[in-house]
Amino acid sequence: MSSQTDLRALYPFLHGKPREPEALGAALLHSVAEKARDSRETSERFFAAQGPVLVAAAKALADVYRLGGRLYSMGNGGSSCDAAHVAVEFSHPVTAGRPALAAVSLVADLAMISAVGNDVGFEHIFVRQLIAQGRTGDAVIGFSTSGDSANLIAAFAKARDMGVVTIGMAGGEGGRMKSSGLVDHLLIVPTSSIHRIQECHVAAYHILWDLTHTLLADDRGSAMAAGAAA
Repeated sequence: MSSQTDLRALYPFLHGKPREPEALGAALLHSVAEKARDSRETSERFFAAQGPVLVAAAKALADVYRLGGRLYSMGNGGSSCDAAHVAVEFSHPVTAGRPALAAVSLVADLAMISAVGNDVGFEHIFVRQLIAQGRTGDAVIGFSTSGDSANLIAAFAKARDMGVVTIGMAGGEGGRMKSSGLVDHLLIVPTSSIHRIQECHVAAYHILWDLTHTLLADDRGSAMAAGAAA
């Protein structure tokens, strides 16, 4: 099916002559059903293929937190909202009994971003912050629907030099995130639809958060059991 045919299936009310209200309403409802179906199918393909990568990323992140490290997050545009969201999930857990884990959104400091962007270039906005704040044993997660964001690639390269664990979420074929080989744990949503990619990213980092806490909770349980047996 061509991309033009795909668009007509998802947005039938944007093509052809004006319709009667009832016909338009039916077309809109059909479009809702098609988008929901596409979202479900994309999510199923993504998690079926990327489940092991997600588990590996959670294990790596749990190791970071065991050693007192922290998570940094980054992204551009809509993906900057995901970067901010994942940082809040870790630092302010909404599930009772789960401790706060250090996480910093690198998109939050507008003064820093505008200063670096103006003085040395937008490509360096995350690199400079990693240099200032990151330490060996930390982790950084980057979101890019295309996988091609130059400032993320630059930050991943610096993270590799610093001994920082790298986690990436991309779409399509993975773009430069994949071809660069700089991302330790890369989750790729197999579609060109930005909306479907972002939907899967949200679900993926919520699962990443949950798995990381599960692994750390197992540590605490083992420690308590050992203490009781001593």
